[in-house]
Amino acid sequence: MTMSYYTLGNSGLRVTRLALGTMTFGTEWGWGADKETARALVDAYVGAGGNFFDTADAYTGGTSETWLGEFIAERGLRDKAVISTKFSMNFEQGNPNAGGNGRKNIIRAVESSLKRLGTDYIDLYILHAWDRLTSPEEVMRTLDDLVRAGKIRHVGLSDVPAWYASRAQSVAEQRGYEPVSALQLEYSLAERNIEHEFVPFGTRYGAGIMVWSPLASGLLSGKYRSDPTNKADGRLETMRGSTNPGFQKFTGRNWAIVAELEKVAGELGRGMAQIALNWAATRPGVASVIIGATRLDQLKDNLGALDFDIPRELLARLDAVSRPVTPFPYSFFGPEIQGGITGGQAVGDKPVGYFPDLLMKGAFAGVS
Repeated sequence: MTMSYYTLGNSGLRVTRLALGTMTFGTEWGWGADKETARALVDAYVGAGGNFFDTADAYTGGTSETWLGEFIAERGLRDKAVISTKFSMNFEQGNPNAGGNGRKNIIRAVESSLKRLGTDYIDLYILHAWDRLTSPEEVMRTLDDLVRAGKIRHVGLSDVPAWYASRAQSVAEQRGYEPVSALQLEYSLAERNIEHEFVPFGTRYGAGIMVWSPLASGLLSGKYRSDPTNKADGRLETMRGSTNPGFQKFTGRNWAIVAELEKVAGELGRGMAQIALNWAATRPGVASVIIGATRLDQLKDNLGALDFDIPRELLARLDAVSRPVTPFPYSFFGPEIQGGITGGQAVGDKPVGYFPDLLMKGAFAGVS
């Protein structure tokens, strides 16, 4: 396969549409890949043309960052690789300042991540989760200071409310800070709620969406079945009964999505995982989709997810079965109410083709 490079949000950072997630690097959590398997995953991803690596200080107790740094150094890839890592989580019981999004912890966390990654700078530094306490002003000023110090290059937010992301971007614009270039959010056929606010925010204000869990923690790969006696090895089975909302996927709605996805995959002669990844990667606002694996064959299959197009009629079926509930106030933004604003006329933002797509291809012609 051949990977194309696109800019991340309004930044000039060029990344591939499939990013390699490294939360699976290490077995400390009871699932994941050992070191040699993780090394082989990096080899396969780089060999396919990938350049975008996602990790976090919290992943497998720091093992993920450490191994990723080693693998990139072994291959001399630091100038080619785009490394994204995250902060917010606390590793020190009894010390509230060892976690969260305050200046003290951000600076502590970035220095620790730089050491584990074995690098002088981080390409994209992301707030991992809203701590419900720290103001956007403090977060954005601290991140801008790190950009100016050369320790990080770009800024992102993950798992925050839309109003918080909007406030952070406004603060950056007003004060001349480094803006938010990326929003790292859960998105899949099984979880589409970011479409209400984050997709419009990202497309209008320059933040590209990095999708995490595009396979709904493996649910959309087809290995899990609704029959409770048919259990599969995997993350969702390991986390069954967990109160972590990211792993609560066994619902009637989701089993209906899995059933329709299996039919579409059969009609296209593709794996369910490839269909689900293709769907997520080609949705509005999505800059890159994070793929993770514990086995080499899984990754190789995922890397083929953009080698085909899903026909419009099949996309419509997937959209229908997975359509999220439209709660208030979003129920007021459809034609039923908006028709009372437009006077019944067709009114739009810009016509199709107003913003021409830009994709440069071809080799350098040379100068001699």
